Amino acid sequence: MRFVSTRGGCEPRSFSDAVSEGLAPDGGLFVPESLPDISGSLDSWAGLPYSELCFEFMRLFADDIPEDVLYGVAKKSYSRFDVPEVAPLRKLDDSLYLLELYHGPTLAFKDFALQFLGNLYEHLLSISGRKINVLGATSGDTGSAAISGLLGKKNVNIFILYPDGKISPLQERQMTCTGASNVFPIAIDGSFDDAQAIVKSLFGDLEFKRKYGLSAVNSINLARILAQCVYYIYAWLKLPKSQKKVKFIVPTGNFGNVLAGWIASKCGLPDCSFRVATNRNDILYRLFNSGTYELGELVPSCAPSMDIQVASNFERFIWYLAGADAVRSAMEGFSKTGKWEFKNFRSEGFSASRADDSEIERIIADVYKRYGAVVDPHTACAFKDLSGDGESRVILSTAHPAKFPVLVGRVLGKEPKSEILDALKSLRITRKRMPAKASDIREYIAENAIK
Repeated sequence: MRFVSTRGGCEPRSFSDAVSEGLAPDGGLFVPESLPDISGSLDSWAGLPYSELCFEFMRLFADDIPEDVLYGVAKKSYSRFDVPEVAPLRKLDDSLYLLELYHGPTLAFKDFALQFLGNLYEHLLSISGRKINVLGATSGDTGSAAISGLLGKKNVNIFILYPDGKISPLQERQMTCTGASNVFPIAIDGSFDDAQAIVKSLFGDLEFKRKYGLSAVNSINLARILAQCVYYIYAWLKLPKSQKKVKFIVPTGNFGNVLAGWIASKCGLPDCSFRVATNRNDILYRLFNSGTYELGELVPSCAPSMDIQVASNFERFIWYLAGADAVRSAMEGFSKTGKWEFKNFRSEGFSASRADDSEIERIIADVYKRYGAVVDPHTACAFKDLSGDGESRVILSTAHPAKFPVLVGRVLGKEPKSEILDALKSLRITRKRMPAKASDIREYIAENAIK
């Protein structure tokens, strides 16, 4: 299978090359040139363990990796999850389910993709003899999951940018208390959007990217999106036959999580629709209700991983809808004005909801009262406007509530606990604080890169 850039300005790549490069040389994102049809395989996939389902799906894309190697990568990637199901589907009422995606080593849904990507990188480096420097930005959970996936691996250093003071203290400790010599957390004076812009700027410097072997872990990396497709398929297969018409309700800021589900549906997962659940930073909510993609003021919220105004994965969605010319036009217009209006906009099965901080707190209390479930503030956003039209509803629970002990504890009168997180509290924080300037970050990477 070949992979092309959303902006149409470079030659197609193999799966391994697309993963290794991360961002395409023309500034676009890699996408499969065509999508496989999985509809005829679903019956045979029912009942597979999670890692084997991942292998069956990923082999359709990673056709340049030996199948025994790919099987081993998938098996290893989900061996550190704390429940056998890996992604348990919990029934809340007759047609409402909670897909628990926080049972990995960093207690967030990002582990599903980043454990896989870390092991995939390990294989690719072992056969190429290359050394790489992984660069990413995080609004909370991506950084810790990426670090966990690459912790102590040979021939790779990892640099993670995050907005200083704008993620939860436990999220920060997960990144800054590893003690690993190949991990470089960077706290910038700015927002997540500033961090993401710096990452894209450095990847756009092709000479710097080549010299230091930069590679990406953000959801700009194609392998992350594809690996996340798997838990949608897994959940759909777990539903009773009478409930296969399903609306997936997805807390999302960068659009990658919900895009993965949409891609799974385009591969043949039937009868699926998608609800984008946002917090007060609601660029995606406004888009799907107006057809206008427009920057707003970024306001810190109690669901910080969704404090995003520039949803980078939206570029892939535009490509699937209208092609590379539309992507180039939209991205150029958006970069100049912070706004883009889509003529004859098609929602393609998406709807959207929005929850502000006061609503999130009320929802956490209500979900506990109704269902006995303790949810984190991001997952809480997905319980807003739970209208249905004869379909099952599957809410993606994206983080363990213990990552937000102060808020959840205040609402419920008791703090959720995690032994993994409690162990971090006595460890020393090691980080580099820097201004949100690409030139300064470039210099720091050059000084600390593995060569």
